[in-house]
Amino acid sequence: MPSYVPHTDADIAAMLAFCGLSSIDELWETIPSALRLAGGLDIAPGLSEPDTLARFERLGAANRACGPDLVCFAGAGAYDHEIPSAIRRLANRTEFVTAYTPYQPEVAQGVLQALFEYQTLVARLTGLEVANASLYDGASACVEAVNLAVAAAGRSTVWVSRGVHPTWRETMRTFAAGTGHDLVDVDLVDGTTAWPAGGEPAALLVQYPNHLGCVEDLAAARAVADAHGAMLLVAVDPVAAGMLRSAGDFGADVAVGEGQPFGTPLSFGGPYLGLFACRLEHVRRLPGRLVGETVDADGRRAYVTTLRTREQDIRREKASSNVCTNQTLIAVTCAIQLAWLGTGGLRELARRCARGARYARDGLLALDGVEPVATAPTIREFAVRPPVDSATVVDRMLEEGFLAGVPLDESVGAGDGLLVAVTERRTRDEIDAYVAAVERVIK
Repeated sequence: MPSYVPHTDADIAAMLAFCGLSSIDELWETIPSALRLAGGLDIAPGLSEPDTLARFERLGAANRACGPDLVCFAGAGAYDHEIPSAIRRLANRTEFVTAYTPYQPEVAQGVLQALFEYQTLVARLTGLEVANASLYDGASACVEAVNLAVAAAGRSTVWVSRGVHPTWRETMRTFAAGTGHDLVDVDLVDGTTAWPAGGEPAALLVQYPNHLGCVEDLAAARAVADAHGAMLLVAVDPVAAGMLRSAGDFGADVAVGEGQPFGTPLSFGGPYLGLFACRLEHVRRLPGRLVGETVDADGRRAYVTTLRTREQDIRREKASSNVCTNQTLIAVTCAIQLAWLGTGGLRELARRCARGARYARDGLLALDGVEPVATAPTIREFAVRPPVDSATVVDRMLEEGFLAGVPLDESVGAGDGLLVAVTERRTRDEIDAYVAAVERVIK
């Protein structure tokens, strides 16, 4: 069989030497062994295309998606929110689904206007002056926030709260290995960040609410940043923004987040949507694509991509970011749902989540042996410590028809906790049944 891998043995050896590695296997060590293929795909040789497709359809049928037979109480960055039929209908119009990369504004005004509206909504949501046309997901948005802050401050150390999503922190560390940024973890005390007193960080990164669902004190974080001449980077929950003061109101320099809750289904993990907004003074370091409003030769309103000199294809090694694209369709979907909700609708969405989460938390804490991981205020998500290993609880709850939550570990200092999320889709009957099932599986 011919090889379609373009790299020669010499190319691979040179790459490994540059990375300081001895083998390809060492390159893959960061990938859990359970996720690696051993010996290739388990497919019989010589299968026809229909037989191969039929095999993969049978494998796919083994997946249990969230729905009538599996009620979702998991979150940790991806949430089972309602997607109104109108959102699906509008976002799936062929003009959006077949979006042309808008380098030629004369043939892309519709898509450019939709992205401009998205940027405006994200700027309002975060309380900052300018937002880009999106990034890949919340993790990549955090990476770009660190890149911007280090470039703006001229210092390489960034304090990162352990309350920031563990996967996002790992993504930042992966990039930092190449950029040379020094990421310093800051511990949580009773669910919120305990910022240190000494040091000269370029920036502080905090999640609001954090990975445990606890609402961080952004005023205190801003004060610490000011004391060190540092920037404040905030990873926001866009749904909680319906109840909480915006990051911009607290003086954040950059706000990032995951836009999946607005119009994007869980989809087994993606593709999702990275939100990114910042102060206007940092606009020339803004990563990715930026759509601006102008007028054409006849004085009519027009939309164009703007300030493109900051991007990789122009500035190359001088750029603070190498991202040159965006998640157009998902960003447009997000904009449609935000516009559909409006200010009042977003507030009601957040309140319904908060009420459901409080009801579920009270129910769980009334069970023998279940304790809170933290006592700080929460909105849509909270962490509890069951008397049984949390991974075991999740496995047993699958048989009860529930995706019970996300097991926590020491990466956020939560021990053997269980992170539970409640969205507006969860009814009182579902929450009661969930609590009753937890009571059964922890006995």
